[in-house]
Amino acid sequence: MKELAKQLKELSDKGFIRPSSSPWGAPVLFVKKKDGSFQMCIDYRDLNKLTLRVQEEEIPKTAFRTRYGHYEFQVMPFGLTNASAVFMDLMNRVCKPYMDKFVIVFIDDILIYSKDEKEHEEHLKAILEFL
Repeated sequence: MKELAKQLKELSDKGFIRPSSSPWGAPVLFVKKKDGSFQMCIDYRDLNKLTLRVQEEEIPKTAFRTRYGHYEFQVMPFGLTNASAVFMDLMNRVCKPYMDKFVIVFIDDILIYSKDEKEHEEHLKAILEFL
């Protein structure tokens, strides 16, 4: 998750993305490159007609959500799609107190990780009661 935060900061610092409140949003995933580093990928297949600089009125359609915020591209990213991220956004907000502690939300999945079985039972109970 540190890699995600790092790449979001780099894109924001370069002026490529900005925080978003768009109802559009696509999930983010990482692909491991040959050199061992990770490339952030966003699935935007349905919006592939846009090229280079994104028109101002279209920028909200490029939005993507992560646990670190909601962003949108101002320049054309690689591969676009109109994928709903509403559930993921909701789960990220609901699970926020446990994010980076023992919960990861990805699209429609909630991953709970723990050091051992006893701790895992405690984490599961906390999330199930919370939901």
